[in-house]
Amino acid sequence: MTGQPSNHPPRVVHPPLPLPNVPGRPLAAPPPLWPAPPEPVYADDTLLVFNKPAGLLAVPGRGPDKADCLAARVQSRWPGALVVHRLDQATSGLVLMARHPHAQRLLGDAFARRHVHKRYEAVVAGAPRPCAVDADGWAAIDLPLAVDWPNRPRSHVDPVHGKPSLTHWRVAGPGPLAGTTRLLLAPVTGRSHQLRVHLLALGHPIVGDALYAPPAIQALAPRLLLHACALTLAHPASGQLLHFESPAPFASLPAAPVAPATPSAPTAPPESAASPFAGPAARHPAPLTP
Repeated sequence: MTGQPSNHPPRVVHPPLPLPNVPGRPLAAPPPLWPAPPEPVYADDTLLVFNKPAGLLAVPGRGPDKADCLAARVQSRWPGALVVHRLDQATSGLVLMARHPHAQRLLGDAFARRHVHKRYEAVVAGAPRPCAVDADGWAAIDLPLAVDWPNRPRSHVDPVHGKPSLTHWRVAGPGPLAGTTRLLLAPVTGRSHQLRVHLLALGHPIVGDALYAPPAIQALAPRLLLHACALTLAHPASGQLLHFESPAPFASLPAAPVAPATPSAPTAPPESAASPFAGPAARHPAPLTP
């Protein structure tokens, strides 16, 4: 009643909370002054391709301290840009983004149908030897993976609850550090940390891997030596075959002798396993001049 003291505490009106930065959508609020995005490797009205540096998130993480990322920087210059896929924060290399929702749907379908082919380069400890290879010299690691919940964000091989996970790989040459080897990797599936966990299971962790490598192998490099070096896809609007390449930033270091070969775990694919780049168009992609 008017003039009478109330027995209820005063009502506090809170200001509205800002909308979260949802991956795949433009930023909900005017972005802060992000650092400029890297110059695109390719840009048109349908898609964008960037070379993400190691250490930069691909999409926002949880909390304001993880808001700076490739997606936010790109969206500050191309407001309609949308996320199509991701790379781990520690991984560098080629990332594809869509310019509008229709392109995002088409590109997402292409990834789901495995019509987008990705290759990575890694430097691993030791000298793995394929137990069996296909006609093109690719070996396979076919081990199911699952999130290691007690030790998140790590993943691990889980024969019972893991999802099917397949990585093709072959030796590219000696690594830039003594006792290391350069590998080319072609993931068929896209599980979290798939390449890192598969190579660990092979007995040859990636140099500089702070999550999975033993301390001595972590200490060999200031970053994870894993780079998304090639991307091949059909343009969603024109159908033109696009092929992009990005040399690994650690590939130009002087090569060092490889340590004596050590036996690898038996991860040979079945004889019927397909090549990671099946089909003549994907096997010999046409060069692109952006």
